[in-house]
Amino acid sequence: MSKHRFSATSLSLPRGFGNANGLRLARYRKAPELGPKILFFSGGTALRSFSEILAGYTHNSIHLVTPFDSGGSSAELRKAFAMPAVGDLRARLLSLADDSVTGHPEIAALFSHRLDKGRRRELLEQDLKALVTGKHPLLKAIAEPMRSLIQSYIAEFANQMPDSFELAGASVGNLILTGGYLMHNRSLDPIAFLFGQLIKTRGTVRTTTDADLQLQVDLENGRRITGQHRFTGKEMAEIDSPIKSIKLSGVADDVDTQDVSKVCKETRKLIDSAELLVFPPGSFYSSVIANLLPKGVSKALSKNPSPRVYVPSLGTDLETLGMTLVDQVRVLCSHLSPKNSGQCPLDVLLFDSRLLKTSQEQVDVIANELGVQIIDVDLATAAGDTHRYDDVKLAEALLALT
Repeated sequence: MSKHRFSATSLSLPRGFGNANGLRLARYRKAPELGPKILFFSGGTALRSFSEILAGYTHNSIHLVTPFDSGGSSAELRKAFAMPAVGDLRARLLSLADDSVTGHPEIAALFSHRLDKGRRRELLEQDLKALVTGKHPLLKAIAEPMRSLIQSYIAEFANQMPDSFELAGASVGNLILTGGYLMHNRSLDPIAFLFGQLIKTRGTVRTTTDADLQLQVDLENGRRITGQHRFTGKEMAEIDSPIKSIKLSGVADDVDTQDVSKVCKETRKLIDSAELLVFPPGSFYSSVIANLLPKGVSKALSKNPSPRVYVPSLGTDLETLGMTLVDQVRVLCSHLSPKNSGQCPLDVLLFDSRLLKTSQEQVDVIANELGVQIIDVDLATAAGDTHRYDDVKLAEALLALT
């Protein structure tokens, strides 16, 4: 563990970490509906508990999550309907849901429910039929007209479900999102908006694109891997060589030329409205960098002058095999500025050197050569867990930059 903290030689923050920060945080807690618009580019699980904490300070956070998951139950839906993954979208919406008496916890309970992995096929089909007809106890607990609306989405899914679809372990929330996606001309934004309204999500959650695309990485040993679940190491064997590059792959011969991944106008507006742009902890390539791959994201980012903050992951991220902290910052900068203007567009590196070990030489390169400001502060949990940041401390450190 480091005995001292690193610092940049010239640190210039919007308002800084001074005494006024405590007053600002108190104001955010008192009226989170007036809180700042902090945008996060991430996957679905890394910020789950953090998002719940953040909602206590602001109801205006923006979350652009990846739709490229290719494993688990998402793989079954993607194979059956040629669609983007919705699991991360559902998870982030639920983490921001209002679970108080003023919210709709009964709807969140339905969206969180999974069909039993151990039940026979005929029993699972009965469970699905109970959802379609409104006889399932979780659906019966929901008041009209929301119940009928949700039923219509489940019915749409059931009507288009292939006979071979594997229901065991399926997320009901994912099935509802899929039905809504199919009903809304294969668009995720309308159903994401409605889903958020139904569970009173305290923030905005969207996918960066709703195109049916896969992540493809080239390793330094020459191997090419297509499919996010095949290189994260979470479901399959670990990668055996550092990742050299990443891109989107799809049905079109040339994803970029065909504009298959192009982000919509609403997403560009969300990026433009953000007061702080955050690249948070999470799988480096499949969660953070993946969000920068759809066409139009980097251009939209270049038009927003708000600070850009990178918070590197703790613990073991198999996607950063062979990478130093400098390597991560360089890769992130290259995707933020694909035309390579020569200047790193990242503004701040926020971390805790007592949790993330690095060297003075690394910090000097990041601060002096790349021009990124270093904020090295206490983000440790009370339990001393070195694999994760304290959610409250991280939230307050980011809020101090608004």
